[in-house]
Amino acid sequence: MSLDRALELAGRSLGIAYPNPTVGAVVVADGEIVGEGVTEPHGGRHGEVVAIAAAAERARGAALYVTMEPCAHHGRTPPCVDAVLAAGIARVVAGCHDPNPDASGGLEQLRAAGVEVELDDRFEARAQNEAWRTWVARGRPFVTYKVAVTLDGRVTVPDARWVTGEESRLLVHQLRASADAVGVGMGTVRADAPRLDARGVPVVREPRRLAFGRGPLPPGSELELRRGPLEDELPALAAEGVQALLLEGGPTLATAFLERGLVDKLLLFVAPTLAGAGPHLLGELPAPLSLTRLSARQVGADVLLEGYLNEP
Repeated sequence: MSLDRALELAGRSLGIAYPNPTVGAVVVADGEIVGEGVTEPHGGRHGEVVAIAAAAERARGAALYVTMEPCAHHGRTPPCVDAVLAAGIARVVAGCHDPNPDASGGLEQLRAAGVEVELDDRFEARAQNEAWRTWVARGRPFVTYKVAVTLDGRVTVPDARWVTGEESRLLVHQLRASADAVGVGMGTVRADAPRLDARGVPVVREPRRLAFGRGPLPPGSELELRRGPLEDELPALAAEGVQALLLEGGPTLATAFLERGLVDKLLLFVAPTLAGAGPHLLGELPAPLSLTRLSARQVGADVLLEGYLNEP
């Protein structure tokens, strides 16, 4: 249950530590939570250090529950492993490994120092920092493909501006607000002249707005043209700090990303409509693709299907 509490703490503060991951931590002594913490804004303390400081002397001999293993390297702050050892923590339970090759190995170091350690590997812990994990492990952004379709798989409805309802469209703006960049293809640029900004929702920083393709962009377009091969553009974006890319393009761009294995998560908004005509969701793929962690929930009159092609 204490790891659940650590996950809850981190879930409330996702993105606050960008470009670092958000980590939640709880210190438990004699069956009682004596310290809690979450990663502070960039350059601040990591979650486990905050929790240990809150626990003070009661940290000695206590258990630390943390959503990701304590880091083992010196970055902007000292290694969290050192703080755990200095505090006299007797047991550490981590929700996932650290995929950063420069910072991983914290559990092994703690075990070697005599601390009891346990990896309670949880998908929820990995998913909280899914964009960051892909960014550090694969050197590219975590790509989410969002698309709205009718029940017969069309991405447009004749004589209608929108496929889905107002609630789904509001959720899309929330997704944009949490992304580092939003991208479409040139077909969408020419057909819809999309703005791709986040509107009507709280925004810490607007995402970069990208158009993938050879161009040219129409006069007055405020989008940023990315004209290189996707295999080159995604690492380049990652080097520029883009961890989360929300893809909103049409069938051509979606197919190009999917056939190259560059889509990590699919968000499919399904409207209760039969369009009867119009372009389909995707073009031809070289082979079927299977999704994991498939879930469904109601969003207004629509249904949102969510699944992973590459789990974090």
